[in-house]
Amino acid sequence: MTENKEPVTRRHFLRDSIWGTCLAGLGGLTGFVVHKHRKTGTLWQIDPYTCIACGNCATYCVLDKSAVKCTHAFSVCGYCRICFGFFGPEPLDITEGAENQVCPTGAIKRRFVEEPYYEYTIDESLCNGCGKCVKGCNTFGNGSLFLQVRHDRCLNCNECSIAAACPSGAYKRVPAETPYLLKPALSEVEGRAGHV
Repeated sequence: MTENKEPVTRRHFLRDSIWGTCLAGLGGLTGFVVHKHRKTGTLWQIDPYTCIACGNCATYCVLDKSAVKCTHAFSVCGYCRICFGFFGPEPLDITEGAENQVCPTGAIKRRFVEEPYYEYTIDESLCNGCGKCVKGCNTFGNGSLFLQVRHDRCLNCNECSIAAACPSGAYKRVPAETPYLLKPALSEVEGRAGHV
């Protein structure tokens, strides 16, 4: 038994090609919508309690200037005269001279408040996410400086190159509704510890 095949005409070829293109386009559109939904459902973020400030955030980001920036929890800060996130562990002098600063880009600004208090702020346009200030603050201070992914810069890559290189597993997917993992005030931490 032989099959009756219709001869392939130009009309049939064009009809089948258009139909195939429409199906491929529909599949691509569906894939894009699913990917976009997944992408906006969760975002990459750094857990400040797991981060070891290894320096990978500055070098592994796909962007020229890393999407990771230093954040300062003012509610945790001691406003110290000698902040080890600003000064090296053994500053030559207690001055704002570059030779005394930990930050290689000068992103941390120091401002006198009143004796003996100083305020430290981050100029995010200068911050490269290296984490040197975070390491100093966590080692010798109270840990008010920590790294966070800035979502106005982050491309939210499906496989984040920084997350893949993170030795402590500090990169996590968080809900887009709560995109930052911030350090609470010391009073909040103490209050939680009392209720455990």
